[in-house]
Amino acid sequence: MRLELAANLPGERVDQFLARSVEGLTRSSAQRLLEGGFAKREGKPLRKNEKLSEGDLLVLDLPDPERIDAIPEEIPLNVVYEDNDVIVVNKPVGMVVHPAPGHSSGTLVNALLYHCGETLSGIGGELRPGIVHRIDRDTSGLIIAAKNDVAHLSLAEQLQDHSLYREYETVVIGNLKEDAGTIDAPIGRHTKERKKMAIDRQNGRRAVTHWSVIARYPGYTHVQCRLETGRTHQIRVHFASIGHPVLGDPVYGSKKPYPGLPGQCLHARRLSFRHPRTGEVLTLESPLPDYFLEVLKKIGR
Repeated sequence: MRLELAANLPGERVDQFLARSVEGLTRSSAQRLLEGGFAKREGKPLRKNEKLSEGDLLVLDLPDPERIDAIPEEIPLNVVYEDNDVIVVNKPVGMVVHPAPGHSSGTLVNALLYHCGETLSGIGGELRPGIVHRIDRDTSGLIIAAKNDVAHLSLAEQLQDHSLYREYETVVIGNLKEDAGTIDAPIGRHTKERKKMAIDRQNGRRAVTHWSVIARYPGYTHVQCRLETGRTHQIRVHFASIGHPVLGDPVYGSKKPYPGLPGQCLHARRLSFRHPRTGEVLTLESPLPDYFLEVLKKIGR
């Protein structure tokens, strides 16, 4: 794939410019492309530390990505609800939702392909069949997949108009001053660390999280969250932005892991949606997993 990019910040390093300009490209990946001679200015390869002038035109030739195939794998699934149109699964911590570089197998999609066969919808593409929404690898809880395109479109529309109800529980560090509130802050890709998200009031997309306190502990708060929107890492970014990062989140909180916690302490607890075929409102619930209950015991001591 060939991209033509115009520099707009004079004096910016070329590796920084590429990481900022190309969605999903990290600075280290940009440096590897530069070292391979894939980025040129006026036909000449650029070095990673070269500075740009405003208006410089860069041509970036992206090599073909490593091919990833989503294949069926016999992986046990905790199915909470299933019929001919939808399937709702209680995803464990550590399971990636769909194949991606570095995670070509062992994902929820691999398990769904084995469990559902050819019945998953194709709207999400070959690597994301049936996937309507995602939750992070280290977040546990309920996720819904569509078994046909009609169901997929219906659920996608409910996500768009915010009628698909998603409720999470989490433990955040520190004591929230209020008993309930709303975080309304737009989220976009981090300008320097492309794998991270950040509050971006200029270019970010609208993101709204409603929260209420379930219980208070010394130095921690057990919180219920309802998503009005569904941006990447939304709950994690929002609570970190107000000084109360999610416990066990090494990306937006403390780099030091919490003893016995396999990922961030975040669980997709409830899901409510209008059935695509019958119109009936289905409300499903997942009990707090053992790791979450163990955290509550520890902080309660």
